[in-house]
Amino acid sequence: MAFNEKKPPEHASVGGKALRWVDHRFPLSTLWNDQWGKYYAPKNFNFWYFFGSIALLILALQIVTGTFLVMHYKPDAKLAFASVEYIMREVPWGWLVRYAHSTGASAVFIVIYLHMTRALLYGSYRKPRELVWLFGFGNFLCLMAEAFFGYLLPWGQMSYWGAQVIVNLFGAIPVIGPDLALWIRGDYVVSDATLNRFFALHIIGIPLVLLGMVTAHLIALHEIGSNNPDGIEVKDNLGADGFPLDSLPSHPYYTFHDLFGVSVFLVMFSAVVFFAPEMFGYFLEYNNFLPADPLQTPAHIAPTWYFTPFYSVLRATTADFMYVLMGATALYVTFIWFKSRLSFKVKAGIAVLALLAAGCMLPQVMDAKFWGVVLFASSVLVLATLPWLDHSPVKSIRYRPRWHRLLYAAFGLSFLILGYLGTQLPTPGKTLVAQGCTLLYFGFFLLMPWWSAAGTFSKVPERVTFSPH
Repeated sequence: MAFNEKKPPEHASVGGKALRWVDHRFPLSTLWNDQWGKYYAPKNFNFWYFFGSIALLILALQIVTGTFLVMHYKPDAKLAFASVEYIMREVPWGWLVRYAHSTGASAVFIVIYLHMTRALLYGSYRKPRELVWLFGFGNFLCLMAEAFFGYLLPWGQMSYWGAQVIVNLFGAIPVIGPDLALWIRGDYVVSDATLNRFFALHIIGIPLVLLGMVTAHLIALHEIGSNNPDGIEVKDNLGADGFPLDSLPSHPYYTFHDLFGVSVFLVMFSAVVFFAPEMFGYFLEYNNFLPADPLQTPAHIAPTWYFTPFYSVLRATTADFMYVLMGATALYVTFIWFKSRLSFKVKAGIAVLALLAAGCMLPQVMDAKFWGVVLFASSVLVLATLPWLDHSPVKSIRYRPRWHRLLYAAFGLSFLILGYLGTQLPTPGKTLVAQGCTLLYFGFFLLMPWWSAAGTFSKVPERVTFSPH
């Protein structure tokens, strides 16, 4: 036959013949087997491993609901808010599509934060999965950009003023800041030009990059293999068939495992969509049900909850706090000088850079707003450095000293407190708490090379620990 195509058996079903026809022209079965069907994963996965597949489900849900919303949305400053109201009131089932999309925006960050927590607990960012982590971090940045650009589209009060505040942050960058902020807005204020730019990036630009990053993340993961709660490389123990002894084919085992997690998620997701889509003003702010008014500033401007931990870091960086940062920088450099094994030249270079930075931290030299933007960006970007900061001889928290768990708990608590404070009106007391949590947040990462290797570690078993149920 043409192209040396083998004739399918006469008894093959219509579906089987069609699959063979496709496989001869496109490696459909090969891709399925490599990426899922015959991809062997550790057999001791627990509930923490639900969140990767749930994140993919939400991504698909956002694409579908977003597509239907775009059919009726008008990216025009005079029509945007009214078009959202039209979707809610006039389009058949439009309210359901809009609430599913808005709830999905918050749900994806809840799931991603839990997904990252699992990686932190079990050391899934450690060698040889550094690239998997970096691709995942790229996904996180894309989601933040996607959420930010989409936040302006309803053209409500909080959308408008939230975008105004965030874009103005870029203006704090020396030399290029004002021009950069102007370029992002497309105007001197948030206007119709800004709305059109954000709409294009939210609908086309960022999703294309995000889909590419998700694909790269999955390919890198399946090339190296999944981590597990014990942090053991299952590929080190192969059976006679060449597959790891402590692993299972993803299909059908983890297909049904993930379907259970997806089912539970969909029940909870549906409950929010049908009964509490605003989620007490956290998922949909009450000010956003008012049309944008450039002449009336809301009493309290804050981003959506999933940005508030980093926003709190920004707000905590006051002129008085700069002196605390100068002292913390001096102590950290001193610690590095006496405790690190770096060469003298490297230590001297770090000391010189720290001295220059401390000089620039003086309020008379550089505005605290600039350093707030620096810490705001650093609080996100520091996550990418985890594979090189963690020097623990084991991956999983199961085999680390118990006091390490207290540090993880303190870090998680500080993140949650920062997130809560970011939704509240700033007061001197709350600002002080935010400043303490900011120091704790950065201290967790900057001191990790030392504390992660300290203490008495438990012996890691040669095979994964697993109890069938």
